[in-house]
Amino acid sequence: MKLLESVHVGDLALHNRVVMAPMTRSRADAEGVVGPMQATYYGQRATAGLIVSEGINISREALGSPLTPGLFTPEHVAAWRTVTNAVHAAGGTIFAQLWHTGRVGHSLVRGGALPVAPSAIRIEGQKHFTSAGPQDYEVPRALTTDEVRATVADYRSAAEHAKAAGFDGVELHGAFGYLPNQFLVDGANHRTDEYGGSIHNRCRFVLEVMTELVAVWGPGRAGIRLSPLVPYNGMVDSDPVALFGHLIGRLNELPLAYLHLMQALFPLDAFPTWPKDALGTFGPLYRGTIVTNGGYDRDRAEAVLVEGRAQLVSFATLFIANPDLVARFAKGAALAAPDRATMYGGGEHGYIDYPAMG
Repeated sequence: MKLLESVHVGDLALHNRVVMAPMTRSRADAEGVVGPMQATYYGQRATAGLIVSEGINISREALGSPLTPGLFTPEHVAAWRTVTNAVHAAGGTIFAQLWHTGRVGHSLVRGGALPVAPSAIRIEGQKHFTSAGPQDYEVPRALTTDEVRATVADYRSAAEHAKAAGFDGVELHGAFGYLPNQFLVDGANHRTDEYGGSIHNRCRFVLEVMTELVAVWGPGRAGIRLSPLVPYNGMVDSDPVALFGHLIGRLNELPLAYLHLMQALFPLDAFPTWPKDALGTFGPLYRGTIVTNGGYDRDRAEAVLVEGRAQLVSFATLFIANPDLVARFAKGAALAAPDRATMYGGGEHGYIDYPAMG
């Protein structure tokens, strides 16, 4: 089975082509510090060829949701070191996903401070989860040009902290409507400085961040996650084919570990001019390793690898209830179903108490 074959990503030799996708589980403490539960959780799933951690806030300004972890204090670094030690002791490889939520947040989570974004445009038609329950999104505060440059520096600092914490690499969360995605799409970015306007300018923030990540980690240790055809969180662009075609072309100039490409996860009937297959549309534009994500089961994952459309496949929900997912794939065993009520927040139940086979 190709899914179980070893593969090289940069200079890393991975045991198989199964990737544990990043998943927010909201179980850090109030200061964003992870603990023994996270070490157990990731260690249980270390048979994945690669684990990409849940989104980790790169700075206090990046915070958008309660009980999500950080990577900007010495306490954060020390705590994540216990997680990476657990994964490495179990023979695994783990990348840190670097996260800035931008406008996908709320002042109730941020000590009263408004979320920040490329432009003062709020998300319409959705609510945000807070400690006080679902809330309407607020109009974010637009970052100044100097603040944009400072945010690029925050990403570099987080990449350095990830190295100190023992991660094997980093992934930029450039998908699903978070800050890098907000800079990319013209529905959220109305800036008139060098970070807005043309496609070239709207891609500038992401490319500057990726350049810094490569500078810290070197070739083959920094990846990026993109969701070109996911309109969630207001990520609507007038021409996603031109936008992401340009971005991927520029990403080809960097010695990245991979492009983590999310398939369309939502109906696109409202966008008749958009393509429907992100992998088919954008995958051929990238000259490096592709990780594909988006509702795959074992057989569909195997098929996309055999066809050569991607080199690795990432799985999210399946890993929640199946810490031994790779072994179950190998044996064709039945998969356990996750308890959706315990996906976010809480303690050990629904987190580290799912049993392995037998």
